Amino acid sequence: MRLQLCTWLDVEAYLKRSSGIIMPIGSTEQHGPTGFIGTDAICPELIAAAMAEKLDVMIAPTINVGMAQHHLGFPGSIALRPTTLIAVICDHVKSLARHGFDRFFFINGHGGNTPSMHAAFSEIYAEKSFGGGGDGPSVRCELHNWWKMPSVKKITDEEFKDAEGFHATVSEVALTYHGYPEDGDRVKLDTLDPTLAPVGPIFDADDFRARFPDGRIGSDPTLATPELGKRFLEAVTVEMIEDYNKFLAAD
Repeated sequence: MRLQLCTWLDVEAYLKRSSGIIMPIGSTEQHGPTGFIGTDAICPELIAAAMAEKLDVMIAPTINVGMAQHHLGFPGSIALRPTTLIAVICDHVKSLARHGFDRFFFINGHGGNTPSMHAAFSEIYAEKSFGGGGDGPSVRCELHNWWKMPSVKKITDEEFKDAEGFHATVSEVALTYHGYPEDGDRVKLDTLDPTLAPVGPIFDADDFRARFPDGRIGSDPTLATPELGKRFLEAVTVEMIEDYNKFLAAD
């Protein structure tokens, strides 16, 4: 059940059944020569949609621009400052909490968002602690980086090992190719030079472009296929559903 396809009456009815909501969050940034700029938002969207096929759950609109300043050396990338992303997350949660949502299950597709997300959660909890949260139920926020889930790691370790890499990874590219196969066929290449991208630290945008000229970090996404993407989606959906149910049942 996608929030943006509901009426307010639909949402009101849902809140009588559940106060939980899935919050996909990602980024709009380059993913090398063979990866979509929207990869980090597409992946959590696909996972959330697959969960909704099996659960009565509300899915919030994707927060699709994240903390990606280091990618701004590549055309098409868009970034928020860490402080801006913190404010965006807080305002999303507080808006929905006003109506009765109190369990926010974030599925994240971009590692660069993680520190800002934890800071946002701390801000939300602090507001309640300092008396600014009203008398309503306490909000809970939980973060799940989908690519770190054990079910995903099991497949990457079996199939790619070090070729999975750290950015423009095989798993995320495969998942998006499964979701958008025609576009995947359009951008896919048989070889990349070098086959495995370099690895190294991340600082500002100019430094990133100099260290990683084609945008990849340590990966060989030519190994990505829609079939592997389907395998990732099926595995991680089962695990995410288990975690979501545990989250709703927890105190």
